[in-house]
Amino acid sequence: MTTMQRVFWFLVIGGNALALLVWSQGMGSWLLVLSTAFTLLGLYDLFCSPHTLNRLYPVAAYIRYAMEYIRPEIRQYFIASDTEERPFTREQRSLVYQRAKRDRDTLPFGSQQELMSSGYLFAMHSLQPKVVKEEHIRTTVGGPQCTQPYNASRLNISAMSFGALSAHAILALNHGAKLGGFAHNTGEGGISPYHRQGGGDLIWQIGTSYFGCRDTSGQFDSQQFAQKAADSQVKMIEVKLSQGAKPSHGGLLPAAKITEEIAQIRQIPMAQDCRSPATHSTFDSPIGLLEFIQTLRSLCGGKPVGFKLCIGKKTEFMAICKAMLETGITPDFITVDGAEGGTGAAPLEFSNRLGMPCLEGTYFVHNCLVGCGLRKDITVICSGKTASGFELLQKLAAGADIVNAARTMMMALGCIQARSCNTNHCPTGIATQSTQRSNALDVEKKQQRVANFHRSTIAACMELVGAMGLDNPDDLTPALLYKRLPDQTNQRYDQIYPGLAANELLSKNINHYYGADWHEADATRFA
Repeated sequence: MTTMQRVFWFLVIGGNALALLVWSQGMGSWLLVLSTAFTLLGLYDLFCSPHTLNRLYPVAAYIRYAMEYIRPEIRQYFIASDTEERPFTREQRSLVYQRAKRDRDTLPFGSQQELMSSGYLFAMHSLQPKVVKEEHIRTTVGGPQCTQPYNASRLNISAMSFGALSAHAILALNHGAKLGGFAHNTGEGGISPYHRQGGGDLIWQIGTSYFGCRDTSGQFDSQQFAQKAADSQVKMIEVKLSQGAKPSHGGLLPAAKITEEIAQIRQIPMAQDCRSPATHSTFDSPIGLLEFIQTLRSLCGGKPVGFKLCIGKKTEFMAICKAMLETGITPDFITVDGAEGGTGAAPLEFSNRLGMPCLEGTYFVHNCLVGCGLRKDITVICSGKTASGFELLQKLAAGADIVNAARTMMMALGCIQARSCNTNHCPTGIATQSTQRSNALDVEKKQQRVANFHRSTIAACMELVGAMGLDNPDDLTPALLYKRLPDQTNQRYDQIYPGLAANELLSKNINHYYGADWHEADATRFA
């Protein structure tokens, strides 16, 4: 018998004896009830519990479970410093909240960042700062094969589906996009009434399950697509190949989150998990992908059409580049999702160990397009962690024209990084289909906060661009980013990660960093 078991029997015998004694005097019935409950719970733990801890430490083991349950909150609010939490630090979250509420966002008494730490990214200022011209704050998406180009903000809402997010969250995001003049990506869950109600510009994402444009067997339905894509609110079409949180895995909407409305919008059954396949059924090669993009562009009346992916095998993206050269078909944009992203449920191994981070992925895609002579025709969008103006700037400098943000837009709505997006118990009513929780989210107030965060982040980024002596963010280059190395020296980003000259991949002398993958790439197959 363990010490705790002896203590338990002592408390049972002594506690019940005392309770009976007090009760026999006509008082303290509550004490008898407590002692009886304690006894019954302990007996269950000793003889019936499937947990070893409960059998060895009856009743007392529940203290551990209680502490473990509240551990994330205790750490978040009382232990973690302003710079050590993940995936977003308290400093990053506070900045988002302050800018969303239009509170004071200045920093007193100096930086808390470890400026000399290995991997630290920074930029160099100029002694001749400038002001970014108004016409350069936005940029146009649409290549030579596009007849309805879109004038886009430099920062937009990344893909988050209705279903993963609540109706009120989608409403607030879209209304915010309308107020701020930026775009809202629907996510692969399709266009819901809540996307339309706000009137904000939409990027319609088409995933592997073709929600919103599928037939009864789950295959792509061109007639449905053409009808919905003709809506003036839909500005761009994005074909999702993979996402950073779980590349090559497919999407998942747990059954607990599927309501009758979601089932109707997605054209799926209820009471079972909604699983999207990892690959598309309409194509299985780089050339097939581009032909599908050409078909979509024709069906939607010439609006910008592109694709989204997290960079994995370099040869596969290079195969798409070769297919562009062979077919003459180019997407209007490419969205590069970072491996550090993710707003919903994903297997731990996929989130932690697969895919290229957004900054490296964006730089790689940018260089491949430069090396093929295709960069001027294709807009590059980077989707990843963006809480500050500098995080927006570094992605633009790495090769992006536009940046999409998801989690920080959720924070502008009030997300507290509780990390319960996959449980349907989101405490802020954002990532849940619980009507009670969702209805607590004030759409009118939150939409303004989304617009505020967007406006302040863009302004901060453009002020940084000007401080670097530039009047156009398109003039940002990787040579303007610096990274601290383990030996405490710093080096330019383009010196650490080699780039490509225009049309270099079409020449005989290709940088060794790209050469082997380029020669292996085949336009007729991915793997």
